[in-house]
Amino acid sequence: MPRPLAVGADQSPADRLSNGGRRVRQPRWRAVVQVAVHAGAVVPLAMLIWDSLTGGLTANPIQALTARTGTAALVCLVLSLAVTPFSGVGRQAWVVPWRRPLGLYAFFYASLHMATFVALDYGLDWYLIRDTVLEKRYIVAGSGAFVAMVPLALTSTRGWQRRLGTRWRKLHRLAYLAAILAVIHFLWLVKADIRQPVAYGVGVAALLALRLPGVRSRLRSW
Repeated sequence: MPRPLAVGADQSPADRLSNGGRRVRQPRWRAVVQVAVHAGAVVPLAMLIWDSLTGGLTANPIQALTARTGTAALVCLVLSLAVTPFSGVGRQAWVVPWRRPLGLYAFFYASLHMATFVALDYGLDWYLIRDTVLEKRYIVAGSGAFVAMVPLALTSTRGWQRRLGTRWRKLHRLAYLAAILAVIHFLWLVKADIRQPVAYGVGVAALLALRLPGVRSRLRSW
């Protein structure tokens, strides 16, 4: 007879709650990793607040705020996209619950990024913002990435997942569109050193490749 899996070994939170209706305690190391994930996602915000209070935002604080919130949003977005391939290829289902908070952190930083651009950089001058968006292609790409993230954040709850059914997964594929547009935004924004946006682009391309059944099955066999 096959040996049963240990409770909570590779189960979702719902599976862990189905053990006679009782909540099963997760392994301590997973709780530590969960705290580390949230702490790591909050670190960019904490550093921004500290640097704002201590005058550490360089000679151009608005530019620094814009760049750092954009980088934090892109990092969190790419990490959220990496959860599903990692859980599928590596058979590590316990990482799946982190996909939603990472995605929400990405949207949070993207909102700060957009607010800095609209309110601090352009002072809510909508005519000037309109003209700038029409003139600069990197702003068009960045705005498109943000718009793609809005429905993902609004429908990230389990209630929306139940209401939308199979359409929920299709809708949340917009995360890849948002990541691609964010990389293009970064690539068009920089003027000389394109190593960072290219590195992010390679990462997003690799995550897209991991969604292909052939690539996924080959990696699993390895």
